[in-house]
Amino acid sequence: MCVMTNAQTTARRSRIEQIAREKLGVETLESQRSDSLDFHEVAVWQLRAALEAAFEAGLAAAKENHR
Repeated sequence: MCVMTNAQTTARRSRIEQIAREKLGVETLESQRSDSLDFHEVAVWQLRAALEAAFEAGLAAAKENHR
């Protein structure tokens, strides 16, 4: 079992939010309590790009943890 430090959790969340901004055009992943702000229409190619970026980030993190 792998337990993440606070710094690792913060870094992971930061990277996820960066992917959401860059690939999906979503400014925040926090609930805004407004349907127009909390629900986003995205194209499948944007979703694919975001998932690929998240996968690559996971691979990079795994390699970093095995050093």
